[in-house]
Formats: sequence, C-alpha cells, structure tokens
Amino acid sequence: MLAPFRIRNYRFQWPADLLTSWAFEMETLILGWYVLVETRSVLLLTLFASLSYVGTLIAPLFGVVGDRIGHRDLLAMMRATYAVLAGTLMTLALTGHLSPVYVLVIVALMGLVRPSDLGVRGALVATVMPHDQLIGAISISRTTMDTARIVGALSGAGLFAALGMGPAYVAIVSLYAVSTLLTLCVVAPSKPHPVDDAADGMLRRSPLRDLKEGVVYVWTTPRMRAAMWIAFLANLTAYPLSNGLLPYVAREIYRSNQTGLGYLSASFAVGSLVGSILLSLIGGIRVARLMIGATVMWYATLLLFAQMQTVPAAIACLMLAGFAQSLCMISIAVILMRTASEHFRGRVMGVRMMVIYGLPLGLLAAGSLIDEIGFAATGILYATAGLTLMMAVVLHWRGDLWHVHAPANAK
Repeated sequence: MLAPFRIRNYRFQWPADLLTSWAFEMETLILGWYVLVETRSVLLLTLFASLSYVGTLIAPLFGVVGDRIGHRDLLAMMRATYAVLAGTLMTLALTGHLSPVYVLVIVALMGLVRPSDLGVRGALVATVMPHDQLIGAISISRTTMDTARIVGALSGAGLFAALGMGPAYVAIVSLYAVSTLLTLCVVAPSKPHPVDDAADGMLRRSPLRDLKEGVVYVWTTPRMRAAMWIAFLANLTAYPLSNGLLPYVAREIYRSNQTGLGYLSASFAVGSLVGSILLSLIGGIRVARLMIGATVMWYATLLLFAQMQTVPAAIACLMLAGFAQSLCMISIAVILMRTASEHFRGRVMGVRMMVIYGLPLGLLAAGSLIDEIGFAATGILYATAGLTLMMAVVLHWRGDLWHVHAPANAK
C-alpha cells in the first residue's frame, strides 16, 4: 500500500493533491449551504453546483497544454488560480460584501479550471510512477478525495457553523497556497516526450490538431470509448444524487443543519476511502469486470438511498454507494492510463474530464424534476435509467470489457 511513497515525486504530489481536495470539499459544502439558505431555491442550488463544472467542456484543452508545457507546471498554475479566487471570496466575506451573485460569478470562474484538476493530477501520477505501481498509486491518490470529503466536509461545516464564512475561508486559502508550493516541489519533465517529431516541431503544431488527435485516439480505442460512456452516465445519473443535491437532502428531506450535511457528505467519503485502500492492497484484479460490478452496486444503493426516511439509514446507503463509486472510478482511470501512450495521456485525461459535463446536466434536470415529482421519484428515475443504459454499454462492448483475455482485464 505504501510502495508508491518510495518515489520522491509522489511524496510531494500526494499531500499537494490532498490539501487541494480538502479545500475543494470545504468550499463546496460552505458555498452550497450559503446559496441554499440565502436564496431558498433548489434550482439555484443546482445552478451553483453546475457552475463548478462548466470547465469540463474545455478540459481537453488543458490536456493539450499539459502535454506541451508539462503536467507539473500546469497543475501549479491551476492551484495558484484557486488561491486567488478563494482569496477574493474571503475578502468579500470578511468585509460583509458577499452576496449569492458574487458567489455564483466566482464559482463560474473557478469552474473553468477546477474540473481539469483531477485529470491533470492523474496524468502527472502516470508520468512520475513506474508502470507496475500504477494501480496502487492511482488508488492511494484517490484517497486524497475520499479523506477530503470526510475531513473537509466535517471541518468546513464546523468552521462555518462556529466562526462564520470569513474565518473558514482563511483556512481554505491557506490550503490552496500550501498545495501550490508542494506541487512545485515535484520534479517532472517540463516538456512531453514526442515519439515522432522534434520537440520544437511539436510545439509549432496547432493545439486544435493535438486536441482532434486526442479525441480520435479515444474514440477509436473500444475499451477507452466504453469506459468514457460509463463515466459519462455515472456523472449524469449517479453523482447528482450523492453530490450536488446533498444540501437539499439534508435541509429539506431530513430537516438537518450544516452538521447533518457534513455527516452525509462524510459518510459517502468513508465508503469511498475504504474502497480505495482495499483496491490498493489487492493485486491481480480484472479491472473492467470490477468496473462493471461496482457500477451495478453503486446504482443499486442509490435506489435505496432515494427512499430512505432517516439520517442513519441514508448514511448507511451513502457509505455503500461511496465504496462502489471508488472501485468504479479507479477502474476507469486504470483502464485509460494503461491504454494511453505517454504522449497522449494529458489529452486522454482531458477527454475523461470533459464527460464530467454530464454532472451539471444531470443536476439542472434534477432541480426541475424535484420541483415536479419530488426527490424520491427523481432518485429512482435517475438510478434506474443509469443502470439500464450502463448495461447497454456493457452488452455492446462485452468483448472488450467482460472477456477474461481482453486487454482491459489484464492483471
């Protein structure tokens, strides 16, 4: 489990990713609660959550830039941007000038950059780690997000409830600043390693041509294409129920406060953390089969969650959902990174981040549906539709995903 930490670069990247993820979760919880309380509108809450992912449409361009200037340098610049934007919110909160409009504008600006963070950090992990340690490294890297939803959610809710928004944002800005410094300590090649052109020739090539090549590369590789479809469906129909809608569930369904929201968010993360640690300890996994089984389990637990009437029952369902979600997402990342050539990794992960655009679409649709038919019916509809479409993807690409000798199932 701790083998990846023998690599010096990983010892700097992992805590940098951890602090960034903590800050992400604190911001999401604090701002989501603020928007819901100030506006009392589930539609504006889903709009807020959707704005965090507007950058998914340009995520492949971040992949192109990362392949050109180096994933370490790009990641450091992105995290410095988070610090500046969070500092703006901190200043507005401390001076008493904060309003939902300012929050939505700044979240939209951050949303242009933030969705690409996961893809760029994944490409950097693949760059600094030996191939035989990739599954363990990605699994341990995933724990940064899992622990963030535990520590970040609980600490963010606690700071917000006890001290107010301004002091809570002082902590968030500090986390972003330290994560930027740690990212700069990673010593990684600043330029890609082209296989057929000289480095300067590659830099003269059109970024749009690089982007097109990356999309075609994914589209013409069956196991990549199938994994992308499953990732898109998960973001469209699964994540809205256990992510952006949690403030509404905590306040309107269970009549709870910020602390209750923190518990719900943390419970999903506890299950996810267990899944990440378990997968880092187990070798010889048929990764594509694991992805299929975990996705089915994820949707099944969401079907139950949508019908739960008490907080303890909801917490239990969210823990199981988080466990399955972790196995699913790690499997998708491993399939993509094992398949991608080194000079395509940034673009492949950029395309992977682009499919996250299913999440804001799912959130906005859910906001309208909840007003019409209620949360339980919306949750059942989402989970059933997602499971049905996912099985259709598996049947279509069964030779690439289920066959024991398929490259996606290589041990």
